[in-house]
Amino acid sequence: MTTKSPSRKQVIILMNSDNIMRFMKKSSLYVSNLNRALRNIKSNVLVNFIYSDPLNITIITYKIASTYDLQVIKNYVKSVNHIDTTSVEVPCLPQSKSYLYRHSVLPRRFIESYYFESC
Repeated sequence: MTTKSPSRKQVIILMNSDNIMRFMKKSSLYVSNLNRALRNIKSNVLVNFIYSDPLNITIITYKIASTYDLQVIKNYVKSVNHIDTTSVEVPCLPQSKSYLYRHSVLPRRFIESYYFESC
């Protein structure tokens, strides 16, 4: 999956570089565990893969995650034993007005007046 701009199928979790390195060592195990946790709550969202940037990890899903799915992902990431959970931020979806302009059925003036929370 390649996109030039943020995709709503990405879940971004900010954390420090030490945590990123530790987390990515077992990322394939975490993908299967996250999928199991999401299936347990009967979610339609499944994790495809995890990749890292210098400041965050990005979890790529097959569908757009709901707030409940984000809560499950947050709880799982914070339960991983070998990372410092104090430096792990709350998972969030990318927020971009240009994405909403292209993919929304809402009028442009509504999008302009609405408050968007960023990560």
